[in-house]
Amino acid sequence: MTLIDTAGRLLPPRYVARLTPVFDRLATIATANDENSAAQRMAIIAFMIRIISAAIAFVSQIILARLMGDFEYGVFVFVWVIAIILGNLSCLGFHTAVIRFLPQYRSAGADEAIIGLAVTARIFAMVSATLIAGTGIAALYFLGDRIESHYVQPLFVGAFVLPMIALGDVLDGTARANGWPVNALSPTYIVRPLLILTFVAGAIWLGRMADANTAIVAALAATYLTTLAQFLVITTRLRKRFPARHVEVHFRTWLMVAFPIFLIEGFYFMLTNADVVIVGIYLPPEKVAVYFAAAKTMALVHFVYFAVKAAAAQRFSALVSGEDRVALASFARQTVQWTFWPSLIVGGLVIAAGPFLLSLFGPSFQEGHLLMVILFAGIIAKAMIGPGEVLLTMAGELKICATIYAGALVANLGLNIVLIPLWGLHGAATATAGAMVIEAALLHLVIRRRLGIAMFIASATLPAGRASPNKAA
Repeated sequence: MTLIDTAGRLLPPRYVARLTPVFDRLATIATANDENSAAQRMAIIAFMIRIISAAIAFVSQIILARLMGDFEYGVFVFVWVIAIILGNLSCLGFHTAVIRFLPQYRSAGADEAIIGLAVTARIFAMVSATLIAGTGIAALYFLGDRIESHYVQPLFVGAFVLPMIALGDVLDGTARANGWPVNALSPTYIVRPLLILTFVAGAIWLGRMADANTAIVAALAATYLTTLAQFLVITTRLRKRFPARHVEVHFRTWLMVAFPIFLIEGFYFMLTNADVVIVGIYLPPEKVAVYFAAAKTMALVHFVYFAVKAAAAQRFSALVSGEDRVALASFARQTVQWTFWPSLIVGGLVIAAGPFLLSLFGPSFQEGHLLMVILFAGIIAKAMIGPGEVLLTMAGELKICATIYAGALVANLGLNIVLIPLWGLHGAATATAGAMVIEAALLHLVIRRRLGIAMFIASATLPAGRASPNKAA
């Protein structure tokens, strides 16, 4: 039975008539074999996973905040955000380099290079993360007396999480490059938060204190369990799909691409997460908890952008490698539409429900509603240009993209340093939103000038002849 048949049984005829084009489009996407439909299928699956994960993350954070109280919860999220940032940066761009190279190797039938890339990326990320973790532990040993005592032990435990976070990011990239969105996203965004919550609740039930130390140990156990399971699944699927007898390694080639990507994504990742860390440096844990709750609530809007970004990277890579600039410009414009309108609708609903949603964390968290409004302004500014940085990255414009994010990060840090002492949490939110506006404006200008594509919600794509083939390649 088709969707239209089911709708005909359940809905009045006038509604069925309106929904028929939508169902026809979904059926086309589900059955078509072209690259654009494949990207749309991946976007839909990623979107659904992000909806589920956003709900899980939101509910789990509410429960953790209720169990731990705002002080201990603030300590935990401060340490956990630092661990996520450093773990991601430890990959040095290899997790995205996999997405850049693997589709090309697959098209060329170079199975040996695919396996070599996957293995190299994993080893490199884990070694790098281990070195960073060791440096952090040494810093805690020598500088521990200069750090607030309630942060020392959680930071020490958090250092041991870094290798598994880095490995998980590489596995995520490998799965995305192969068009396996469930294997890519569900371990990190569904399984891990559920395990963290389960382990925290279990530890408290067994008599452990409901504090940041218990939570970070639970996060450590959940991360190791999730990443190792994902490792087994991805490795098995790779061996079945690419039965290579040899391993071919082009380390220098991969590193030359991965490092600029590291600069781009590193700046971007710090741009989107550094505000929580800076708030933790300037303000007490209770304020960190409020800010994080507001930001986590607004993350319900971010999943739209994340879903489109996850689906667009592989398609952008294929289009950039070809000669059809019209198709590239058309797809870029489509990704903007996919990003902006859902973000606007979801964001409006989240803002309207903001006071109620924040009250679920606890009475003291309701002061974060204005923070949500401020952050939403920045999110919408970013949604107006869609996944522009993905297009630039896949088009080889790595240096200019890194420069954009470096500038936005410097603006974010500078604004936070100036505005937090003046306006407190509102200053942090204003700084973050302002940095998003700067980032969006710079990306729009650079994409239009370098690629000849007006990647903006209110603009039409420029004629393909305006694009420079050398710069877009």
